[in-house]
Amino acid sequence: MERAKRKMEHIEYALATADAKGNAWDDLSFVPNSLPNISYGNTKLETDLPPFRLSSPFLINAMTGGAAAATEINRLLAIVAREKGLAMAVGSQMAALRDPAVVESYAVVRRENPDGIVFANLGAEATVEQAQRAVEMIRADGLQIHLNVMQELLMPEGDRDFTGYLERIRAIREAVGVPVIVKEVGFGMSRRSIEQVASAGVSIIDVGGRGGTNFAKVENQRHPAPLPMFESWGLSTPESLLEADACRLDGVRLIATGGIRHGLDAAKALALGASAVGVAGALLRLVTHETLEACLAAVDAWHHQLRVAMTALGAAEPADLRRIPVLITGMTAERARLRGREPERYARRDEEPL
Repeated sequence: MERAKRKMEHIEYALATADAKGNAWDDLSFVPNSLPNISYGNTKLETDLPPFRLSSPFLINAMTGGAAAATEINRLLAIVAREKGLAMAVGSQMAALRDPAVVESYAVVRRENPDGIVFANLGAEATVEQAQRAVEMIRADGLQIHLNVMQELLMPEGDRDFTGYLERIRAIREAVGVPVIVKEVGFGMSRRSIEQVASAGVSIIDVGGRGGTNFAKVENQRHPAPLPMFESWGLSTPESLLEADACRLDGVRLIATGGIRHGLDAAKALALGASAVGVAGALLRLVTHETLEACLAAVDAWHHQLRVAMTALGAAEPADLRRIPVLITGMTAERARLRGREPERYARRDEEPL
């Protein structure tokens, strides 16, 4: 019961602490292309996230599960995923591994979307056996392993021991039988962390940066002695993508989650090297406050916005955005320079002779 109560508090406070103000994506802008030589009707949204071929770069990222009331949220998210061809991840399944009574809150996703791409989800404290059970529970196509150190430290009942995480990730990746995705939950990833994860054989990394749902704020709402000074902890999603780009790791693909509000933000993430963009908070607000039809229309709008940006920039498919010049300004540029990243390099991508 305590775990189910926690899950519902996470939903409640995620909605209550949502920040409608700007975020780091506003530090990025595109250089216009007056001669894109492309047709909107010929743009394609398919993207490669090997071994997956996604029909859209938008991915419904992990949100909830583990409580009876979360079942309806996941059911609606699964319908959106099915109707719009989006990959989807469930929330952490540790609750269901410990209490079979809440398995339905996750299983509903596969029942509503029997042929879609669905990812299981566990924390890095999980064992190989737990990972295998989580995958089997929803017949998952892949497994997300989430990293949430600061959230755990601020959580009243959270973990305090993070030893052995990398070794467990490696063991799960070798044994589980489906692709493994390692993801941060909103605090971003440094170059060093990305390289460590890649060293464990993981080829899909979700940099999960600051800018979306703030789990430090969420846990502070739940804690009798909150630590608000940690609510700005971490790297933003654009900063994390710049950290990843500095790694230059062959065969590693990136997902950008954190603060994606619309199709233009998605285009910026793709231009910084992401192969897909994760959306969680925006969809949670939609499925809890709007009709299913409004949720489906919102995804259509995101796709339209992305295709408008792609057409205006002369990018026929998402991967083409990686050659488009991006202007990085403000705090993002300042912090990037401190880390040895060069914003000017991204601004001058089009300087090669025609």
